[in-house]
Amino acid sequence: ECCFESFTLYRVEDAVFSTLVGSRPSGLTEMNTDSNLNPVIESHSGEGLAAALVARQLRPGQLGIDEPCGGEPTPDAATLGEWRSPRPHLSCQGLCVDYHGRRALEAVNLEIGRHEVIALLGPSGSGRSTFLRCLNRLNDVIPGCRVTGKLLLDGRDIHAPTLDIVTLRARVGMVFQQPNPYPKSIYENIAYGSRIHGLASSRIQESVIIETVLRKVGLWKEVRHRLDKPALQLSQGQQQRLCLARVLAIEPAVILMDEPCASLDPISTSLIERLIEELREAYSIVLVTHSLQQAARVSQRTAFFYRGRLIEVGNTAQLFINPRHKLTDCFISGRYL
Repeated sequence: ECCFESFTLYRVEDAVFSTLVGSRPSGLTEMNTDSNLNPVIESHSGEGLAAALVARQLRPGQLGIDEPCGGEPTPDAATLGEWRSPRPHLSCQGLCVDYHGRRALEAVNLEIGRHEVIALLGPSGSGRSTFLRCLNRLNDVIPGCRVTGKLLLDGRDIHAPTLDIVTLRARVGMVFQQPNPYPKSIYENIAYGSRIHGLASSRIQESVIIETVLRKVGLWKEVRHRLDKPALQLSQGQQQRLCLARVLAIEPAVILMDEPCASLDPISTSLIERLIEELREAYSIVLVTHSLQQAARVSQRTAFFYRGRLIEVGNTAQLFINPRHKLTDCFISGRYL
């Protein structure tokens, strides 16, 4: 049940005003969460939902922020919400991860749909990054890590002995929290991947790929006259966009992003978020983020993890405005768990 029965949802313009001044102006229309909820959810833009979320968190008197949340998940508790997707790229069923015998993920069921951004939320240590690394088998390189359960990419088991792991990581690319360009030129950072995967057989083809992906990430005009310069000379925001271009150059189907804006300034963050929205037209994107506002702005579905369990998953607006699990509600409201 939602522990926000008395919470009143204001229209988006009211929420923006409340965010700025800390109160709601008199005379403006209000809507109760128990009535007319679906039209409100459907009308929310990403920016409007983010503003409403902030306004909700600015009501500590109503929310009881100084009170513990409670509501521990039971060992056999099922995930609330619809974890399936009508057209999945990736499908996880009964996914469990152990580090040296200690359980980090417990029986996670989740499907990643085509052309969608799904945000993974939860406290630090809840298993989101562990789950993300499972999707392209990066956990394989961690000593003592054991992964069980079924994980399918377009219907094919990614743990099958016949599957080439290099091909898998080309199909499921990853952008990390900290930009990690190679200590090479801007040109070579992108050309290297397309070269080893056989996507370019000549310098001309490489150049076409490089220009195409740099235009996609909005970096072409900024670096076109210095492609031979070291990538490490770029700003952090530019480096992160270069790393994203490097992933796009190997033609993935799914892009994993582990807090890609954590070390970036607001302007660079805005550029990355705009790119995520544009890239959704061609890719499936799984985004780990600590920013609820970012999840509200760019994702269509949101999954909430807590202590290694997938607690709830669903439409982002629905989950933020009217969560079904008490733990989800407390986390979104800013109450400590």
